[in-house]
Amino acid sequence: MKLLTLFASLFFSALSFAGDKLYDESRDRHIPIEVSYPNQNEHCNQAQKCSVALLSAGYGVSHTKYTFLSDHLNQLGYMVVAIGHELENDPPLSVSGNLYEARSENWMRGSETLEFIKYRLAPTYQHYNFNDLLLIGHSNGGDISSWLANADKDYIVTLITLDHRRVPLPRRKGINVLSIRGSDYPADEGVLPSKKEAKKYSMCVKEIPESRHNDMTDYGPKWLKDEITNVIDNFLNGTGCRADS
Repeated sequence: MKLLTLFASLFFSALSFAGDKLYDESRDRHIPIEVSYPNQNEHCNQAQKCSVALLSAGYGVSHTKYTFLSDHLNQLGYMVVAIGHELENDPPLSVSGNLYEARSENWMRGSETLEFIKYRLAPTYQHYNFNDLLLIGHSNGGDISSWLANADKDYIVTLITLDHRRVPLPRRKGINVLSIRGSDYPADEGVLPSKKEAKKYSMCVKEIPESRHNDMTDYGPKWLKDEITNVIDNFLNGTGCRADS
């Protein structure tokens, strides 16, 4: 029986992820994904499920170009699902006018994709905990992640953004929030918490001096990638800020 269950699971998985895409029939979307596993995934089981992170790429950057984040989260025991949100037929991201209003459609679509992936993958990966998700995203991917986190979903326990600039971070208890900031572009007003809000909601904002927005990918310098993963390490293990900004 166990062998049949394993075979069925592997067969279902192969069907689901052929071509590294998931098909959302309700929206007719073939969503590019890349799944990577904890370094010791043999320790993941029904009794002790391993953690899950959904990683959202920045606009114009392939979801496969954040391996420095995926690899590090794998080391920390996370299964990572890296997601490409923009498809060829999607309208381009607006660059003029009221960007919050103009880009809201993109963020709503992306948040629907995150939720679809959660519910689509959970039955297949039964040794992984999809009810206590970490959302992590760079730039527009951080805006998408923040948009969903603001919807007060009880399955999101941690949000990490890399220099997102438009969507306000959630101001509520019950979610751990870290935003890593570059030095070259400011966030829009109201996106980041005040010091009072950061303390009240245990939020963490960390600027990395001399870092650039566009370098927060695999293309960036090693020192920056090391600093980003170090900040994430400290935050997740509780030694980094939770109340200072």
